[in-house]
Amino acid sequence: MALDGCGLVCKYILVLFNIIFAVVGFALLGLGLWLRFSNNTRGIFEVEALNSSAFVVGVTVLIALGSVMLIVVVFGDYGACNEKRCALQVFSALLAILAGAEVVFGVLAYSKRYEVGASMAEFYASIYTLYVTSGGDAAIGVTLKFVHEMLHCCGVTGAKIIEVVQSTCPKPDGLIEHIVMPNCPTVITTVFDNKASLVMGIFFGTGALLIIALICSSTLSRKIRLSASTPQYIILTQSTPTLVNPQPSQPALVSTSYAYPGQDPVIFTPLSEANISVSQA
Repeated sequence: MALDGCGLVCKYILVLFNIIFAVVGFALLGLGLWLRFSNNTRGIFEVEALNSSAFVVGVTVLIALGSVMLIVVVFGDYGACNEKRCALQVFSALLAILAGAEVVFGVLAYSKRYEVGASMAEFYASIYTLYVTSGGDAAIGVTLKFVHEMLHCCGVTGAKIIEVVQSTCPKPDGLIEHIVMPNCPTVITTVFDNKASLVMGIFFGTGALLIIALICSSTLSRKIRLSASTPQYIILTQSTPTLVNPQPSQPALVSTSYAYPGQDPVIFTPLSEANISVSQA
């Protein structure tokens, strides 16, 4: 179907959005599955007493969030690339749910920042312990390195002499950090305590991006509906003029074309008319 400029812009924005969403979704789902089924962490999920631990909850959230994001991407890409309104409507509904969840989680993270910070610090401590006891599992090492680089911290002590996860720590910024760096549990608690507004802003910013994608999806769906419901009809006719003197009528040339958006006009040529004599008045 033929889309105008606004529809094409929305279509390309949705394709780009879904590509980014797919990369993040695959990363979260892959990390969650690796932590869930790795030989070094699988036993944690088999112990009933640990089912409510921060590590188990965190891994479950990673798997669930990654799966939901990929489901959203499937509907979004199919609807945008193939211009299917039904898929775009499902995509819009899922985006609305995710945007609402982002706002709710942002408010909860701000109002319960102390509990959230303590839970995240506990989750980090569990990851740290598993990395040390497993002898340096690659998946856990990637998770630690990501946390260390993002928060600029190193391990549970920060002391370079005794810290066993130096390979995952960021480069020191100053002379003092060559000796000791901020430890991650303290940094995590401080971030959720002192920078709760920033954390809430991140949630709200993500929700705003989802709302922009929702607007583009609704606009594209409306453009598809309009282009499908307003076909153009072009009728070209040339009739034979009335003659004073009776003469054999000339065949009338009638050309009719029906032009739909995105299609070339189709010309229908009528059969030749028979000569019919006209009696004089």
